[in-house]
Amino acid sequence: MSATTQALRPVLVVGAGTMGNGIAQTFAAGGHPVLLLEANEAALKRGLATIEKSLAKFVEKGKLDAAKRDETLARIATRESDFPMDACSIAVEAVPEKFEIKRAVFQSLDQKLPPDAILASNTSSLSITELAAMTKRPRRFVGMHFMNPVPLMPLVEVVRGLDTSDETVAETVELSKALGKTPVVVMDRPGFVSNRILMPMINEAAFTLLEGVADREAIDTVMKLGMNHPMGPLALADLIGIDVCLDIMNVLHEGFGDSKYRPCPLLKSMVAAGRLGRKSGRGFYEYA
Repeated sequence: MSATTQALRPVLVVGAGTMGNGIAQTFAAGGHPVLLLEANEAALKRGLATIEKSLAKFVEKGKLDAAKRDETLARIATRESDFPMDACSIAVEAVPEKFEIKRAVFQSLDQKLPPDAILASNTSSLSITELAAMTKRPRRFVGMHFMNPVPLMPLVEVVRGLDTSDETVAETVELSKALGKTPVVVMDRPGFVSNRILMPMINEAAFTLLEGVADREAIDTVMKLGMNHPMGPLALADLIGIDVCLDIMNVLHEGFGDSKYRPCPLLKSMVAAGRLGRKSGRGFYEYA
């Protein structure tokens, strides 16, 4: 399947949260008719509003004209009745990082989509092999891990499960390139590459704060000015979501059985208190 052909085929995105709406926007901007599904009506409205706001920024900066913005928005449907499900080439799941939720989504998609359609998960740490085993098409199952914010970040981790076919990997790589992304193929291990390296750093930054080694601004400043990171680890955790960081650390800890992946107690306390980062208005920092 060529990139030109696939770039015109419909795409289904499940989940309109931070990652889902960015994925939907990216596919729509790349020329795909997109069906964006979200069980929560309020979350769907927020997701669509976020897409509109993002596209408006591209127009303001001169990176997109108004006509292209309108075309992109027009490609996004939110009802199955307005979408050619039988022509769908790929479905990308971007629901919360809970195995049971994802399993239910994929078992439903497995029944609805044509047999040649790829099932892709945007999971940041869960096993692609285990998710694929819940469907009848493990050879057509792959990880497609976008980075946040999706419209701006070029990387896509293409995660090969134990039974993912070479053809599926090749098509996903080709599709990622057609979207203007840089795909990197990785194996199905806890955290893949990105979060296996990133999350322990964020976790250690939380331990450093908890132990009073330095305050939040000092920790982030050291990493920005000393290590040339564009954003400090605590500010980055707020952007990702403290709950997401904790979920991934739990997956790493369980998957490897190594104490070096033990989640910092501060992360657990913050999640229990509802301090989830930017999305809740307060995390390691406060937000309007």
